[in-house]
Amino acid sequence: MLTTSSAALLTLGIVIVLIVPGPTNTLFATAGLQRGLQRSVHLIGAEFGGYLVSISVLGFFLAHAAASLTWIPALLRIASSVYLAVLAVRMWQTASAFPSTTQKAIGLRTLFFATLLNPKAILFAGTIFPAAAFQSLPTYLEAMTIFTVALVPTGLTWLAFGAALGSGRLMRLNPAHLQRGASLVLAAFSLSLAWTVLHQVVQLRA
Repeated sequence: MLTTSSAALLTLGIVIVLIVPGPTNTLFATAGLQRGLQRSVHLIGAEFGGYLVSISVLGFFLAHAAASLTWIPALLRIASSVYLAVLAVRMWQTASAFPSTTQKAIGLRTLFFATLLNPKAILFAGTIFPAAAFQSLPTYLEAMTIFTVALVPTGLTWLAFGAALGSGRLMRLNPAHLQRGASLVLAAFSLSLAWTVLHQVVQLRA
């Protein structure tokens, strides 16, 4: 079972990664923009299904592989840090671009596969979720419950954001400024991951 501090850190990490723009959130915003919140809310089920499969498969694979290849967790953290840094840069550079109502309507299948192949799943399975979540069924269920509780409101937030833009209620809100702000949060998270790996390396050599 997770300690209170571990559960709190897990929740914080999940929320930070889920809320920042990415393939799934872009589709959510597009769906909200095109069809509104109520007609798009069912897409959250597809997001949950995609993440459930990808995180579970990757997590259990990495847990077994790490037993013989002890360098895998550190490598994953480094790769995750680089991915987040690149994503932060791209978010900053593309902040002025936003989905339009002319795009094809988003369906369950599209949302599911976009989430299934979302690189964030590697980040969740290899870095955010504790290793114990893939070694103990009660811990796995606890971690996945926390993930689900965080996923629903963040998905609703992106759907509502797109719906509000489509209705014109956010005329004074600049999406580009929001995305650039999110990119800064993502960059900070990337630096924290890199610092964690560096600190572990220094401790091993000490």
